[in-house]
Amino acid sequence: MAGQHRIVVTGIGLTAPNGNSLESFRDALLRGVSGVRHTEIRYMGQQVAGLCDFDEFKYQSKKMRRRGTRAGSISIWCANEAIENAKLDWANVDKSRVGVFLGITEHGNVETENEIFEMHQNNLDWKSWSPHHNPRTVANNPAGEVTLNKGITGPHYTLGAACAGGNVGIIAGAQQLILGEVDVALAGGVSESPQTFGIFAAFAAQGALANHEDPTKASRPLCKTRTGIAISEGGAIYVLERLEDALKRGAHIICELAGWAVNSDASDFVNPNPERQVQCMHLALRRAGMQPSDIDIVNMHATGTGAGDIAESAGVREAFVESSKTYVNFTKGHIGHAMGAAGSLELAGNIPSFVDGLVHPGIGTVELDPDCAIPNLVLHTPVKCNVKTILNNSFGMLGINSALIVKRYES
Repeated sequence: MAGQHRIVVTGIGLTAPNGNSLESFRDALLRGVSGVRHTEIRYMGQQVAGLCDFDEFKYQSKKMRRRGTRAGSISIWCANEAIENAKLDWANVDKSRVGVFLGITEHGNVETENEIFEMHQNNLDWKSWSPHHNPRTVANNPAGEVTLNKGITGPHYTLGAACAGGNVGIIAGAQQLILGEVDVALAGGVSESPQTFGIFAAFAAQGALANHEDPTKASRPLCKTRTGIAISEGGAIYVLERLEDALKRGAHIICELAGWAVNSDASDFVNPNPERQVQCMHLALRRAGMQPSDIDIVNMHATGTGAGDIAESAGVREAFVESSKTYVNFTKGHIGHAMGAAGSLELAGNIPSFVDGLVHPGIGTVELDPDCAIPNLVLHTPVKCNVKTILNNSFGMLGINSALIVKRYES
């Protein structure tokens, strides 16, 4: 990234199944607290899922919530929390120079399913269809709801990057800052998945839906007895700024973006390609001007699926074969798979390690699958480390891979 603007994080707002602030989320990760619970899914009965419990009306009127979406309410919560965390003087910020860039998986399924259900309860009377359907289900909805809530007149995009979306949203925000299109980027990822039965049915049809009589043990990444994905929701939005702008306003700098990469497998609809994942990690390292031995933590995507965990483990082993100091962890044992929010949320959970010097553990792995064994894998108990760099992996269907590197800020 030599010769480019340095991009820094000055605020983080999030909601997760086990915490509604970075502090509470981090505490749950260090203590091994799962946010996965049983919930009732239409037509399917009790399923395990990670649901967030935040005050939807803290930053949003009941009228706007009725018109909007669950994903939009998550976005509004996270954006407001991030702005407050960054201590932006919002009243005096030029809203035309603020952009919103959010990664998503699917969008609009919740509202569409509910409307179809209601129509069936009314003898298929199409007049029961909501007049709010179109603005609820257009792909730009989550980012657009943030602009309506905060009066932002700069650009807003959602980026359909499957489960790599959280990383890709942050990357897009950084790119827009480098290009000079905006001065402040609200960037990250959001999810709506547990509010719809369709995604549960689809993963069940694939044989990739997690289950357990104790829901807190359902998400078992890298475990020999893993059964699949524990579907969850959440969001994490970052305030990104160019370093010179952050310094000018006296902002507290949380960390700095060091490098990133996005590439494609071009090989299968759902089965991952470890060779392309390795290439993605190497590209991110090259952009950051780093070697594998420069990375202190790799946070794995680690979904808890059979093929996915084995492929990524092979990729991480190969990419970091020359580094004996790199610790490896994962987050989905705590929160399940937050889909479009996964990358930004899991990265956020690791960022406090720059201050507290702890690598949070992965949980849920009762018996490590030998095919998923990785040197320096952190399980069950935090590890002390002088953390200066983090590489965050997020991969998605149709073979989209992302790797994002952040580092401790040094003037």
